[in-house]
Amino acid sequence: MASLWIDCVEILQFQYSKTSKIVLFPLFPKIKKTWIWGWMNGFQKIKKTIPILIGYERYPPCNIGVITSSFISCSIFSHFSSFSTINLDFGKQSMVLSASVKLSAVPAEDGIARRCWVKFRKEAALALFNPFVVSLASGNLKLGTFHHYIAQDVHFLRAFAQAYEMAKECSDDDDAKTEILDLQKSTFLELEMHNSFMQQQGFDLVEKSCPDVLTVKYTDFLLATASGYIDGIKAPEKLATPFEKTKVAAYTLGSIIPCIRLKAFLGKELLAICESWAGTHPYKEWIDNYSSDAFQARALKTEDLLEKLSVSLTGEELDVIEKLYHLALKLKTNCLQEQSVEQNFGVPLFNFNEKDQAEQYLMLFSDFDLTCSVVDSSAILAEIAIRSAPRVDPNQSDNQPSRMSSADLRSTWGELSKQYTEEYEQCVESILSCEKVEKFNYQGLWQALEQLSNFEKKANKRVIVSGVLKGLNVDDIRRAGEFLVLQDGCIDFFLNVAETKQLKPEIHVLSYCWCADLIRSSFTSGGLSMVNVHANEFLYESSLSTGEISKKVESPIDKVESFCKIIEANQNDKKILTVYIGDSLGDLLCLVKADIGIVVGESASLRRVGSHFGVSFVPLFQGVVEKHKRRLANANSSDWKGLSGTLYTVSSWADIHAFILRS
Repeated sequence: MASLWIDCVEILQFQYSKTSKIVLFPLFPKIKKTWIWGWMNGFQKIKKTIPILIGYERYPPCNIGVITSSFISCSIFSHFSSFSTINLDFGKQSMVLSASVKLSAVPAEDGIARRCWVKFRKEAALALFNPFVVSLASGNLKLGTFHHYIAQDVHFLRAFAQAYEMAKECSDDDDAKTEILDLQKSTFLELEMHNSFMQQQGFDLVEKSCPDVLTVKYTDFLLATASGYIDGIKAPEKLATPFEKTKVAAYTLGSIIPCIRLKAFLGKELLAICESWAGTHPYKEWIDNYSSDAFQARALKTEDLLEKLSVSLTGEELDVIEKLYHLALKLKTNCLQEQSVEQNFGVPLFNFNEKDQAEQYLMLFSDFDLTCSVVDSSAILAEIAIRSAPRVDPNQSDNQPSRMSSADLRSTWGELSKQYTEEYEQCVESILSCEKVEKFNYQGLWQALEQLSNFEKKANKRVIVSGVLKGLNVDDIRRAGEFLVLQDGCIDFFLNVAETKQLKPEIHVLSYCWCADLIRSSFTSGGLSMVNVHANEFLYESSLSTGEISKKVESPIDKVESFCKIIEANQNDKKILTVYIGDSLGDLLCLVKADIGIVVGESASLRRVGSHFGVSFVPLFQGVVEKHKRRLANANSSDWKGLSGTLYTVSSWADIHAFILRS
């Protein structure tokens, strides 16, 4: 358990797990900046300015807590599934926020290696959506290319064995020495497996394994690290204490682990392809080895050993491991990228060396709430309204809209959100009450989602009539947008698309959000000015919201109609490829209408309703492999086309980035 002390307010984001965040946003510009000190994960010290609005989850907005002054003491546990109460002690201001904030549990063995793997997931995605890996998965990789890869891997393994020997000498713990020796033995066994495979193919590794430039770059880096030559650290023979030597052993493991973990990751991804293969996959033996329980256990064992070796390291020394890990992973990924593949493989999606893509335009569409953002915009707007409201009903001036008190607002929001949740679930069940179809039925899906459209519009009308959106200051809204935390990799992807002039890109965001100002502010603060936002708008008088909304996009039908109008306005003679990225049932019509519909997140209602009307949900990598196989069989069969009834699922924006642009 770790304790956290918070004094006053500004901005902060904590990430407690791989998938969940508590996010804090400033509401008022004049609040004093102070500091937060926290001790998390043992020895890591954190110091940052901190926030005023805590937000998580789409509905209900009353599940949002606010820090406004003075002092908090709370506890952070290594496992979270939910918590129901936050006690805030503000002296004269004291309240208990009843919350149902749900956080994904942090893995019990979440350590430096696993954190690095999550942090640098983009490199893993680049390795997966790689011509060599896609060709291997499709079974069309030429044997000579595979032989070359094996020969290069031999050089990696020989460097591992040598580095393990050096790490063993640096370790002062007998148990650690034994574990390093076991890892070294596993490396020798892997070398024997490679030798056996190559001999069966009539090749001699000793004669055929001339290292590539990038292979040498990695092996030189690893052996230099194992020798202690990194960032001014003394070489092992000059290290004065066992503790200093142990650091070098930890650095060495941190430089080996990414390569092992990447193989384990690719093995599992390829196994999913192999299991659906008709007949025997030509590279089944290799895939079976790296997807096996034994190899997965080896990756975990190496990571666990790093935890033991790094338990007493400082924050700066852990940062060194993180940098080494990232560099090693990039070098390994680059080696995969350099493997020569002759076939027309289709990744990345836009390869400007191909003539048929020279005049292709990208029209990129995305939802916003929980697709781009971590917190739903309705929750943020609700909390701004509550916190900026008076404590009691004052006498309003003639030029200001009347306001409810903060207590009445919080109560009203709670009632609205409860009603929304209950009626949404009822609406979904009503949609699913019709007979399930086997073949994709777009017209039936459209008609079914008209029910959801009517429900969403009624829910919005209730919010407007209630008056809860009156009196929000546009500056507070924009400021909240500036500090809105977006999903990892989202902004980087959009920026890269915008900067890739060959794409001639257009980026459109379609959202139910009540206030487009919030969305625009979140993107412009990240350096994105070319995003076209299609959402509802607050109406203002003297910079304060009137409580009315200019209704533009309220429902699934509104979204898909806007989607179609935008495409029609840009048709002309352009060769356009449309990509839609969304996470919820409200995105379903746009997702299936786009040439490529990409689903982020795990929305149960999206999958239930989609499946009910014949929509298939396929992992994006599996879809790319299938496209590649069909493209080899028939050059015209690989075109991505809308209304195919197939949507592609991803685990992160890194997958989308690697698929569309690669780098």
